[in-house]
Amino acid sequence: MTTKIIGTGSYLPEYVVTNDDLAKLVDTSDEWIASRTGIRNRRIATNESGIDMAAAAAEEALKDSGMDGSEIDLILVATCSSDFQFPSTACLVQKAIHATNAAAFDLSAACSGFLFALHTAHAYICAGIYKNILLVGVEVLSKLIDWNDRSTCVLFGDGAGAAVVTAADHGMEGFVQWSDGMGGEVLTCPGRKIENPWKENDSETEYIQMNGQEVFRFAVKKVPECIRQVTEKTETQIETIDWFILHQANSRIIQSVAKRLGVPEEKFPMNMEQYGNTSAASIPILLDEMSKKGMLQPGQKIILSGFGAGLTWGAAQIEW
Repeated sequence: MTTKIIGTGSYLPEYVVTNDDLAKLVDTSDEWIASRTGIRNRRIATNESGIDMAAAAAEEALKDSGMDGSEIDLILVATCSSDFQFPSTACLVQKAIHATNAAAFDLSAACSGFLFALHTAHAYICAGIYKNILLVGVEVLSKLIDWNDRSTCVLFGDGAGAAVVTAADHGMEGFVQWSDGMGGEVLTCPGRKIENPWKENDSETEYIQMNGQEVFRFAVKKVPECIRQVTEKTETQIETIDWFILHQANSRIIQSVAKRLGVPEEKFPMNMEQYGNTSAASIPILLDEMSKKGMLQPGQKIILSGFGAGLTWGAAQIEW
């Protein structure tokens, strides 16, 4: 028994912020941002909550799978920007889609979140605990950004992607995942400070902070390594992989990964030009786009790979 993706969905906020819009806020330009990141636009939530976006993506995925909410056994939401500390986004998605029979919880692994959720779902299914699982990656990173910091505000966007996975005789073929907390300081976003009657907190709100050069070096080294590891695990030749669907952080990172693997860039689809870095939502959004365009065909071999804060990284090999 293994795990197969049988439906995908996504939701992007309506409001578009261009690089030219950001040039009015900070000292930057469309040419500077696009040449270094591949990003020209991003969607920013103005009227949508994270729960709204997650539920909309989930409904699409359910429709695509031919299921309704009552058939889902478990909901896993990957997010690092939830609307509430509690209840979990997953529980509120459960309510929105009427998944009355499902357990639900959130998972936080930043930009690797969707991959970690996929592996968690695979483990539950292979253990015989659940059969049908809804996965959602959703982020409202715009509320965690210092819009005066040009090193970070140009990178991120909001959105949600979802997938329905179920028990099957083919699908997931191999998986690797890793973490290195020793490098956690290169990409951070502090939570609420300790403040109570015995300790006063007068510090200012902190936002996403990133050492871009260190993140770049980490990604271009570790992503090819974990892709090779998963193909070795499955005894698959890299050249037989049809698509490499990577976390959409930076076009230069993806181009460097392709070069290190010796794989044509055409096998690495990218959409960060229009959406920016949507963290845990980026892989399922791209999966859904490719599915809707007819790019994903039965029998194709696909590598999914995510990397991000933690430091966390991993790869999955699936047969579509």
